[in-house]
Amino acid sequence: MRREEKILLRGASFWWLGEGLFGPLFAVFAGRIGGDILEITSAWAIYLLVTGVLEIVIGKISDRIGHAPLMVAGYALNALFTFGYLFVHSPQDLFIVQAGLGAALALADPTWDALYAKYEDRKKAGFLWGLEHGTEQLITGVAILLGGLIVSRFSFEALFIIMGIIQTVGTIYQAKILYINKS
Repeated sequence: MRREEKILLRGASFWWLGEGLFGPLFAVFAGRIGGDILEITSAWAIYLLVTGVLEIVIGKISDRIGHAPLMVAGYALNALFTFGYLFVHSPQDLFIVQAGLGAALALADPTWDALYAKYEDRKKAGFLWGLEHGTEQLITGVAILLGGLIVSRFSFEALFIIMGIIQTVGTIYQAKILYINKS
């Protein structure tokens, strides 16, 4: 496995861990801030709709200006909006954070995929993509359990701080790809 692939996988692992901690707790949190079923589903829909529209646009832009800077910007924006959960006190606040997280994913996801494909060993493509998807599922599964433990023992605030720190570390780690691309 090439150095670039290792950087991408390790950096993404931080993302999956940080994001996975929240997992199914999203609905519980949204309910605690006063969200009803329609508001909870609207918040999730906002995230997906923003992500979907912007992934198309950003994917096209990234082909012209480069994938790595936009990917790292997406990771950074994701960490920032994860900390934003600390300031969510109403469904409307949640809508804003979800839209921000959708924009972050739109910056990071297609650009990450493009870089991973660029650096992959074509003779091992099945294994490398299996490694990516399998690692994501394994880390997310463990993270969901840890997230439940953190919230049950401490609080959602503690969870959001831990998530944001993990994602900040992932952003810093993932930024190593910027220097490889320059060399």
